[in-house]
Amino acid sequence: MIQDMLNSKFEGIRGYCGQGNTLDRSWRETQLYALKRLLGESSEAIEEALFADLGKSSFESYLTEINLLIAEIDHTLDHLKRWMKDEVVDTPAALQPARSYIRYEPLGVILIMGAWNYPLQLTLGPLIPAIAAGNGAVIKPPRTASATTSLIRDLVPRYLDSNAFWVTEESTSNESLLDLHWDKIFVTGSGRVGKVVMEAASKRLIPVTLELGGKSPAFIHGSCNLEVSVRRLIQGKLMNSGQTCVAPDYVLLDKSIANEFYDMVPKVIDQFFEGDPQQSKDYSRIINYRAFDDLVSLMKGQEVLCGGEYDRDTKYIAPTVLKNVSPDAMVMEGEIFGPILPVIEIDSMQKGIDMVQGKDKPLALYVFAEDRMVVDHILNYTTAGGVCVNDCLYHLAIPDLPFGGVGPAGMGKYHGKHGFLDLSNAKAVYDHHTGFDTIKRYPPFTEKKISMMKKMLGLNLPSCMNRSRIVSWFVNRFGSWFMK
Repeated sequence: MIQDMLNSKFEGIRGYCGQGNTLDRSWRETQLYALKRLLGESSEAIEEALFADLGKSSFESYLTEINLLIAEIDHTLDHLKRWMKDEVVDTPAALQPARSYIRYEPLGVILIMGAWNYPLQLTLGPLIPAIAAGNGAVIKPPRTASATTSLIRDLVPRYLDSNAFWVTEESTSNESLLDLHWDKIFVTGSGRVGKVVMEAASKRLIPVTLELGGKSPAFIHGSCNLEVSVRRLIQGKLMNSGQTCVAPDYVLLDKSIANEFYDMVPKVIDQFFEGDPQQSKDYSRIINYRAFDDLVSLMKGQEVLCGGEYDRDTKYIAPTVLKNVSPDAMVMEGEIFGPILPVIEIDSMQKGIDMVQGKDKPLALYVFAEDRMVVDHILNYTTAGGVCVNDCLYHLAIPDLPFGGVGPAGMGKYHGKHGFLDLSNAKAVYDHHTGFDTIKRYPPFTEKKISMMKKMLGLNLPSCMNRSRIVSWFVNRFGSWFMK
């Protein structure tokens, strides 16, 4: 029964999009404005759902989920007309008179699979470029964040065109979804989920965008503004209690400032949570007991600088910083995804670079330093999906910056125009006029024809002439006379 409903919805959306209903800019803008209204009018209910799922504070919910989506919608609405315009490119002189351009068209029907750690933002975020590019979509919210998922399932059909968008039922399985022939699959999740999706997609040659994760390092250099750096590092780590795909996962600390760093970190945590994170309204909880137990096991046998306390009944783990961590420790093996921050002291930034290069390329990388030569050296000799210098996480909040991973951290980029391009087909168009049609391009090829064609093929005009309508008109009108 569920599979029948899924097939029916899928075919209905495909048919609706295939009839051109989503092509007009006015339709796309209407849907984006409707999504913005959904966020504004339902903000209180959204905040309550996020608190129920993750213990998120009202402000953190607004900052990292609601506001990020609204800002992305506003940016898209401001730029959509320009993004949709045909992009004119050079037409070589030998192929004149013609006009060459790229037309961005919808891919079709997109499957969007969200993630539980930011269940609103990571479910509806990819929907924004999907709408902007003129696609329909089937949306699968994360089952783990049940309160937010239930709210998304209730709100989306109230605001958006139900002919083009559908939120899956709770009982809809990943297997049944991945059995359909989507035009693209967009997934945010773990590497394990990414492998499953990619394997299923490969059977039908379906393109995928995978936003995954990894161990994101934070370099702390001796030249940094230590007080500011520690505040920003700890805020980035403890946002959503560390359950953030781009959270700093471990610190590579310049030994020369280690003592000052260790003195400052507990003080900053005390300031943030007024000495008691467990009672603070600004500190989130772990999503479930399985994740809680995994995190607690990572602290065993480690030297704790501060924190280390936990309460399983409330899924609370204190902000915890570990010192003198071995690169081979279990806590350094996989992505932590919790409020535990290992610190590894290094004699030089190059040793840290070597360590990062020896691991999978991370989703994010952070550099805290005032010495620009150090910053540039780390940027030049490491690879990551995105980087913040002297901050954490906030590169995600800039719509013009692409967001996405590299290697095992994911493939494909979105946010702003990058999302529009990712979910569009860049259709190449060569529009050749017929007023000039030299017979020298057709067989039989005599020596004279070959000599003439080689000269034409060797012409190299400035780009402004290759794109000029006047040049194209002139060749179309008088080309035959010149080729006599």
